[in-house]
Amino acid sequence: MYAGFWLRLKAFAVDYLLILAYLAVLLIFSVFLMPSLQGWFQESQITAQIAGFLLLTLPVSLYFIITDSRVGKQSIGKRKMQIRVVDENNRSISICRSTFRIALKFLPWELSHFMAYRMMYMEDGEVLLVDYFIGGLIYGLILLYILMVFFTKNNQSFYDYFAKTYVVKLKYS
Repeated sequence: MYAGFWLRLKAFAVDYLLILAYLAVLLIFSVFLMPSLQGWFQESQITAQIAGFLLLTLPVSLYFIITDSRVGKQSIGKRKMQIRVVDENNRSISICRSTFRIALKFLPWELSHFMAYRMMYMEDGEVLLVDYFIGGLIYGLILLYILMVFFTKNNQSFYDYFAKTYVVKLKYS
């Protein structure tokens, strides 16, 4: 049986507690142990984007890539909610497929980081048409991701559909 939106959201909420813990460690590290990291976000938009990707997006993505693949089988949140990501043959997915799935899943998140850094470094304060487009794309993708879980017969999100993956409930006896 396929996992619905609310079950998937609960699993992500549990995983997000881990992400928040990681953010707290990162904050403590950057404030007390290595304050020079903060300078990376002040040099330029490109440096800030790369630093944000390396310090935040990449570690969080790797957590989900590994745990949702056949290597980890389930993230901590998915394990708690007794769901997992599988392929069309109900098998755990490869690292490659998991990477593609997570890249699509976190695309709105990374685009929002891009826009945050872009807005911080705007020199004349003029918002361009492309800024509105990217902002709309972020919210459009999030809405599409959510609606597809409700309105597809297999409860697939956009990223699941293109990665040919499914989030299923586990059957325990």
